Amino acid sequence: MKEYIRKADIILFIVLVAAGLAASAVLAMSHADAGSGAKVVIESGGELFAEYPLSQDTEIIVPAPSGIGYKDPKAAPADMADDCIQYRYFNTVRIRGGKVSVTASSCRNQVCTKHGSISKTGESIVCLPNRLVVTIEGGSGYDTVTS
Repeated sequence: MKEYIRKADIILFIVLVAAGLAASAVLAMSHADAGSGAKVVIESGGELFAEYPLSQDTEIIVPAPSGIGYKDPKAAPADMADDCIQYRYFNTVRIRGGKVSVTASSCRNQVCTKHGSISKTGESIVCLPNRLVVTIEGGSGYDTVTS
């Protein structure tokens, strides 16, 4: 009877898995925290909405671009600020303690609010229904590495 898996095959498999895990660990560690020069870039509908320094604590209400509409929009929660209710479709972006999060949204699925906060250069939060993209740029972290 033929032997399909040999000792060398098992060793090769273990070496490839170890190399993959090592590469993943190196990439995860090289994703540096954003430094003091980092900024939060907010785009709505593909257009630049605003830029804020990551070090400045603030809360921004970003209205969705015109033409956005849903068949059954989610009702605004009772505890929502009056500033938010003036826009039918919106996202609330909070910058606090060097971290950025989307705290409220008018979209149904709420993926952007459940995403959690971001704090590293290159990370982003996206709300597809409201066409919102929040990205951290600049800082002391490296965007790319070339050799």
